[in-house]
Amino acid sequence: MPKLVYICHPIKGDVEKNIKDILRTCKKIHTSRIIPYAPYLVACQYLKDHITRERQLGIQAGIEAFPRKAMDEVWLAGDKISQGMKEEIKLALKYQIPIKCYNKKLQKELKKILKKR
Repeated sequence: MPKLVYICHPIKGDVEKNIKDILRTCKKIHTSRIIPYAPYLVACQYLKDHITRERQLGIQAGIEAFPRKAMDEVWLAGDKISQGMKEEIKLALKYQIPIKCYNKKLQKELKKILKKR
């Protein structure tokens, strides 16, 4: 059975660029053994990130997957760990979902976050 991997990546800021980066990551890792999972990407197609209420709905689209354990692992991607990603890391830890860094640059940031716990 393929592994379902939640792609944890910044959205806020340059939303268009970030969506392209997420899609590029998904395409790169998608194989018969790994299926990328990014439910918030769908929400980004019809919700406006700069409108607070709509941004919260988009965030909820991703967060709902954690208590349901809808993924096998969480992979951190992007150029930094955003505030939203920190919340997803907390949820992964709470629900005992393994976390991996797709980008080695994020490993140091993740270690700092884990030390603070």
